[in-house]
Amino acid sequence: MIRPDLSGRTALVTGSAKGVGRELLLALAEEGASVAVHYRTSGDAAAEVAEAARERGAPAATTVQGDVADPDDVDEMFDAAEADLGTVDVLVNNVGPFAPDHWEDISFEQWNTVLQANVNGTYLCCKRALAGMREQSWGRIVNVGYASSEKGLINPKNAPYFIAKQGVLMFTRMLAADTQDDGITANAVSPYVVENSDEFPEDLPRGRPADFEDVAQAVLFFLDEESEYISGENVEVDGGWLPETV
Repeated sequence: MIRPDLSGRTALVTGSAKGVGRELLLALAEEGASVAVHYRTSGDAAAEVAEAARERGAPAATTVQGDVADPDDVDEMFDAAEADLGTVDVLVNNVGPFAPDHWEDISFEQWNTVLQANVNGTYLCCKRALAGMREQSWGRIVNVGYASSEKGLINPKNAPYFIAKQGVLMFTRMLAADTQDDGITANAVSPYVVENSDEFPEDLPRGRPADFEDVAQAVLFFLDEESEYISGENVEVDGGWLPETV
């Protein structure tokens, strides 16, 4: 497994109180990063993750609360992380709610929430993180996408999620071009079905969902110092999945 040295670095992972975000944050803690556990409503779970991060090797861990789609909340999140840990060197945008119903059955509120959190949340957190990263001429941004976004995957069910993740990928590539002279990289990691999913489709690639380590492996690759020339890329962690409908 790739083991980047994150000693002296500070990482913020959005949506890291539970699920994939939790495991990604703990993987960064194991590589020596100080970590900010972000949550919106799961304060107790976030506190548990912060304690687990310290046990895994993080020199320091704190929790930050807020809605990633709210500009004021994002500023407060980063202010709190910086006050406790210093400049955020590594940002992983993991928050990504979905609405797994037919698009005509989704309320406007649901539709808007999915787009706002996935697209606007990524935009706001990246914008806020860049100030500190540019000042120190070093930064790593990894945005979590969805497998087959590159192929234009769209389905009547969960449509706003597919649309949002294609937007995240486009934004990632724009960001990579815009930061190419700043010592910053911006990349995406796009899983298909991960082990904590509520439902598993039939005929999963390789007979199983991605486990947390599969996803973490891709994220850690982008954080390694030796990956500093790789930006604007997307790694699909999908076992070779090829959807029938694209």
